[in-house]
Amino acid sequence: MMPVIFDPEAKSEFLDAVRYYEECRPGLGGRFKEAVESATKSISTAPFRYRVLHKPFRHLLLFQFPYSIFFSIEPDHIHIIAVAHSKRKPGYWLKRS
Repeated sequence: MMPVIFDPEAKSEFLDAVRYYEECRPGLGGRFKEAVESATKSISTAPFRYRVLHKPFRHLLLFQFPYSIFFSIEPDHIHIIAVAHSKRKPGYWLKRS
């Protein structure tokens, strides 16, 4: 397993989504958090399993929520570049690379 490092903006997106879901329905924010944590564990275990979307970035689509996790595989870690809602402007996170 490789260590996972969140870009500061990706971390902020993630935490904002947790708060939003928790405000919508108590407990839903926790479910979203668990889904993202499970996804990052899967990414760290087998990062090459996921499709390249914009080279060198790969993505994992969350099944329970309308979010994707975009990441790059670095020599010593996985870099999470975005936790993006599917309705947000595509590729907005590319400027972070």
